[in-house]
Amino acid sequence: MDAGSPQAKVAPVRQGRVLAIANQKGGVGKTTTAINLATALAAVGERVLLIDSDPQGNASTGLGLTHEERDFGTYELLMGAAELHETIRSTKVPNLSIVPANVELAGAELEMMDLEHRTHRLKHAIEGRLADFDHILIDCPPSLTLLTVNAMVASDAVLVPLQCEFFALEGLSQLLRTVERVRTTLNPTLDVQGVVLTMFDKRNNLSDQVAADVRGFLGEKVYETVIPRNVRISEAPSHGVPALIYDHRAPGSTAYMALAREVIKREQALRDAAE
Repeated sequence: MDAGSPQAKVAPVRQGRVLAIANQKGGVGKTTTAINLATALAAVGERVLLIDSDPQGNASTGLGLTHEERDFGTYELLMGAAELHETIRSTKVPNLSIVPANVELAGAELEMMDLEHRTHRLKHAIEGRLADFDHILIDCPPSLTLLTVNAMVASDAVLVPLQCEFFALEGLSQLLRTVERVRTTLNPTLDVQGVVLTMFDKRNNLSDQVAADVRGFLGEKVYETVIPRNVRISEAPSHGVPALIYDHRAPGSTAYMALAREVIKREQALRDAAE
């Protein structure tokens, strides 16, 4: 059939899925997961954009961006002072780009309070460019702020890093309530893509207990992959590179590659179900 015929079917443009990497509790490996999952996805040929929406800017630092390279970033995107393509920076990782965070982002929440559609600023800023990427990851602040709400409104799903420690389930319950509130009021399609257990110490019985409790609570929502506590992961940010580049053979690096495969498998299953 002629491609120009009215009956010819036009293949739909594949839209990149947006995942907010979020946990209201700090120190759970959230930014580490954002950096290394993005790198692992890029390493298998996926086109990845990481949006640094944490005023601390640790994802930008961890990917080696200088302060001079952060003149346009998430703040300008949220304020409407720049288009998405003006804020994207390349990284040392092929297929991985980043929208960096600069010091201005710390004041964004107060400034957005008086703006129209303040909870949808990020969604509106990126929705026209989703087809440029296979995955868009958003590194959220470690608290429930307007920046986090913007990330969840812009996202298809939330990926939750969860530290294997005593208060993990309590913090997880708070986050799941937040996701439910956002789904009810602002983004009816928002879902939890999965929970990844981080900082797992096989020498510690508590890690096994927490893992068992979380799996009992959430079942298949918890990824099979567990991220171990690993010194190479901790060292990598000071060198401005992801752990997968700093030492690709380290246990933490191989774990993030396994997590990337799980994420891709889950995303593909969702796309297949939608067709």
